[in-house]
Formats: sequence, C-alpha cells, structure tokens
Amino acid sequence: MADPSPWIAVVDDDPAVLKALSRLLRSHSFRAQSFGSGREFLAALPDGLPICLIVDLQMPEMDGLELQQHLVSNGIEIPTILISAHGDAASRSDEGTFVASLRKPLQEDILFSAIDKAIGRAGECQVATK
Repeated sequence: MADPSPWIAVVDDDPAVLKALSRLLRSHSFRAQSFGSGREFLAALPDGLPICLIVDLQMPEMDGLELQQHLVSNGIEIPTILISAHGDAASRSDEGTFVASLRKPLQEDILFSAIDKAIGRAGECQVATK
C-alpha cells in the first residue's frame, strides 16, 4: 500500500542530480521520490500523485515539456517546476501547470520558494475522473 502522505517527484536523467535533490528535499522534511525518466515516473502514477513535480527539461525519449503535456492531456494536473542546465527553460514553460523554471545549478532559496508556490497551487489542481 502506498504511503498517503504528500510527496515530491523528481524526474531527471542525471543520477547525481536525483541524489542531490532527493537529499536536499529530505533535509527540509519533504518526502521525495526520484525517477530517471518520464516513462519511469508515469509507471509509478498508479501508486498516487505527488504534490509537486520537479522535472528536467532535457532528457532522452521524453523531455520535461513532453511529460507535462502527456499528464495534462490525460487530465492529470500536478504543479510542476521545470529545471534545466540551459537558459531555454524560462521561454518554454509559460503555460500549463508550470509554476517555475529554474536554471541548474539550483539555488536552494529559489527552489524552496518555487516548491512553496507549487504546494499552494496543489489544491487547485485536480485529476479528471474517468
């Protein structure tokens, strides 16, 4: 049975980023689950939705924008923080469920401000029932 407490999903193809972000989130009392790809995250959805999704813009197979578009097209709205090592994230994330676009390396105070904003929006987002 899945733990019903709120959690944050981190999706990035870089294992070092996954490890660092997961540790940082846990050090601030957040429950975090990490996923190495969008497909891996989607496979975990039957176990419950995160309160916030932190996703890398550039990943093989399914990038962060494609993952967000897939979720929205299936009636799943999760407040999402887009992260990227490149400066193009901000110009590509101005719609949908994105609450922030952050450039790597992430600044801790800006990240947690974005997470606070995402959690505030989580109550507004709903999953469409089938």
